[in-house]
Amino acid sequence: QVQVAESGGGLVRPGGSLRLSCEASGFIFSSSAMSWYRQAPGKEREWVGIIGSAGGTNYADSVKGRFTISRDNAKNTVYLQMNSLQPEDTGKYYCKRPTSSDNWGQGTQVTVSS
Repeated sequence: QVQVAESGGGLVRPGGSLRLSCEASGFIFSSSAMSWYRQAPGKEREWVGIIGSAGGTNYADSVKGRFTISRDNAKNTVYLQMNSLQPEDTGKYYCKRPTSSDNWGQGTQVTVSS
């Protein structure tokens, strides 16, 4: 059974940083691309970025240059390093295999506020 568990969210001031983690199980992690998504209150969930099985990354324009995705295959974990956070980055963050029918995890809340 595929499971993901996001963690690392919290309250941070504008300009601050956070690192989110997503631990996955139930599939061959090292062979899978992983994406991060977020959902702000009252808005649809949006794609944040992706890391391929070989480590290549791509990001939404809104986070490019501020967010970095990495992975540790030994730990079945993908990370989202978020720098220069702004209030518009507030939302619940999720990870998931892209283009899969996996269930969403519980997400981790990120709140950027002064």
